[in-house]
Amino acid sequence: MGAFSIATTSFELKRSEHISETRINDRIRVAEVRLVGPNGEQVGIVAIRKALDLASEADLDLVEVAPQAKPPVAKLMDYGKFKYESAQKAREARKNQANTALKEIRFRLKIDEHDYETKKGHVTRFLAGGDKVKVMIMFRGREQSRPEMGIKLLNRLAEDVSDLGTVESSPRVDGRNMVMVIGPHKSKSDAKAEARKASSDAKGSAAEVKSRRDRVAAEKQAAPDT
Repeated sequence: MGAFSIATTSFELKRSEHISETRINDRIRVAEVRLVGPNGEQVGIVAIRKALDLASEADLDLVEVAPQAKPPVAKLMDYGKFKYESAQKAREARKNQANTALKEIRFRLKIDEHDYETKKGHVTRFLAGGDKVKVMIMFRGREQSRPEMGIKLLNRLAEDVSDLGTVESSPRVDGRNMVMVIGPHKSKSDAKAEARKASSDAKGSAAEVKSRRDRVAAEKQAAPDT
C-alpha cells in the first residue's frame, strides 16, 4: 500500500510539471489555433492538423504562445533556438540586476554652484559606472511650500547628465523630501568592460612612451662624442 502511494505521488508530480511546460507540436490538444508565422505574420485560425503540417513543411515547431486565448495562439518557430535565446536574455538580465547598485545623493534646495557641481560629479561617476542614482532634495521649514523649486533643480540635474542616464522615476514628494531616480544608459557589465579597455589602452600607451624614451636615451648614449 505504501509503495503504491509513493508511485502515485511521483506520477502526479511529473504530470503537473508536464502541464506547466509550454506545449509544442503534438502536445497541443485543441481543435484549432490562431496561427502566427515565423516572422510574426498573422495566418489566421486554422485546424490543428493543418498547423502541424505547415510546421513540418517549414522544418519548424508549432509552439503554443497564448494558451488562454480562444482559440489558443500558436506560432511557427525553432523552439530549441527560442529557448536558448530566452535563457541567455534571462541570464543577462539577472546579472545586470544583481550588479547594479542604487546610489543616493542628497541636495539642499539652496545649494551653491560649487556644491552643485561637486554632487553632479558624483552622479556622473555613478551613472558612468552603470549604477542607478536616487537623488533626494531635503526641504527645510518653509521650503516645503516651494516644491516647484525642487522640481526645477532636479530637472536641471537630469538635463546635465542626460548623456549618461535617463529619468526612471520623475520627481515626487516623499515626506519632507523630494526624490527622483536616474538610470544609466549602459549596463554595469558594459561599463566595467569599457573601464577595463580604457585601462588597458592607457597602460599600452604608457608602455609605448616609456619604450620610445628608453630607445632615445640608448641612442644618445651610443652616439660618439663630437
